[in-house]
Amino acid sequence: MAQKPSIPKGTRDFSPHEVARRNYIIGIIRQQFELFGFQPIETPAMENYDTLMGKYGEEGDRLIFKVLNSGDFLKKVSPGSKSLQDVRELTPLISEKALRYDLTVPFARYVVMHQNEIDFPFKRYQVQPVWRADRPQRGRFREFYQCDADVVGAGGIIQELEFIQLYDRVFTALGLGGVTIKINHRKILSGIAETIGAGNHLTDFTVALDKLDKIGREKVEAEMLEKGIPAEAIEKAAPLFELGGTASKQFSALRELLSRSTTGMEGVAELEEILSLTEALGLESASCKVDITLARGLNYYTGAIFEVAAPETVPMGSIGGGGRYDDLTGIFGLPGVSGVGISFGLDRIYLVMEALDLFPASLEQAVEVFCLNFGKEEARAALRLVLRLRSRGIRADLYPDQAKIPKQFKYADRKKVPYVVLIGNEELQAGTFMVKDMATGEQQAYDLEQWESFSRLLKP
Repeated sequence: MAQKPSIPKGTRDFSPHEVARRNYIIGIIRQQFELFGFQPIETPAMENYDTLMGKYGEEGDRLIFKVLNSGDFLKKVSPGSKSLQDVRELTPLISEKALRYDLTVPFARYVVMHQNEIDFPFKRYQVQPVWRADRPQRGRFREFYQCDADVVGAGGIIQELEFIQLYDRVFTALGLGGVTIKINHRKILSGIAETIGAGNHLTDFTVALDKLDKIGREKVEAEMLEKGIPAEAIEKAAPLFELGGTASKQFSALRELLSRSTTGMEGVAELEEILSLTEALGLESASCKVDITLARGLNYYTGAIFEVAAPETVPMGSIGGGGRYDDLTGIFGLPGVSGVGISFGLDRIYLVMEALDLFPASLEQAVEVFCLNFGKEEARAALRLVLRLRSRGIRADLYPDQAKIPKQFKYADRKKVPYVVLIGNEELQAGTFMVKDMATGEQQAYDLEQWESFSRLLKP
């Protein structure tokens, strides 16, 4: 007996129903990206191993899927080599490529490779899958789509303001209200690390802090200790875990804590300005709030950072995130190019919209008009009608076989087709077709040569 097929954990098949809903979300995101002046690009699923490794921190690097070299991938490894016992030494010898972990680092590589073809500032968007060797769970997959928008070659805070507006416009268009755009600044985190005496452990500090809402304060503090951050430094950072209230209250506390840190005070000033201007511009569906524990545990962020939380009624992780990275292209030989970008988590947005029943009912209708098959001659007449309706942009189809009519009606009903067309022998002789409204059960006859009178009901 043949073994039942399966797919890797953390990956999924998508049904027509699911793809229609995913395409609906992607379509709205693309539309808003283009309204904001972003242009599409695409990059390969695989990047060179060296392109990705070392860009995401120790934890990120461990989650990168490596691709084995083709052929005899062990030929570079001698039998007695210590590399066989050391994964870090062995991996580059047997794997020259890796699946992309996100879209940002490949974008930085793209900018450097195509710098002479690009007009700066360059605004690009990208909707493609990424892969992470993470532990699968609800809302977290090993293969998932990101919908990114980035600008490189632009400083100042105008772009940060635009990205907050972009988040708001997308969620408004999706009908998804109640989302919260959390905002913080890496300079503030750097200033905090410096002030508490953990300046040499900035990456470890931010990576651990980024897990606060996932694993809780106790485990975050334990991880900081494990990474070598002194206990007294963690104790000094303790007020951060409880810092809340209004933005004004938080800024006041930060100015007091960071008074001796130039970097930290710069971050506070920039964050205050972003929040003030956002309030002046206004938001429709989202709210924007300061979250000092937000860290975005990726090494390349340098300025304002964002994370979008789903409505409180739907338990879910972040559904978007991003921030400023002032010199990501520098790692590929193009220093001094400032960048900022955000990402929409398609899969999690889907789950939230499904939980809130926000998808339009029309997405369930793959076909608007469905013709029954009564026989050879009748089917030819029906096919001519189908082709004419399609020429008007109407989604129409014909049952391929002369099956029993109840079976064909049942098929149309399962497909949620709103209109079923009947061309039997009687209609064929009369040069007409009968249309049944599946919602009301009413039927109406139309002249086959006057088919446009029916089409105008669907496409005025």
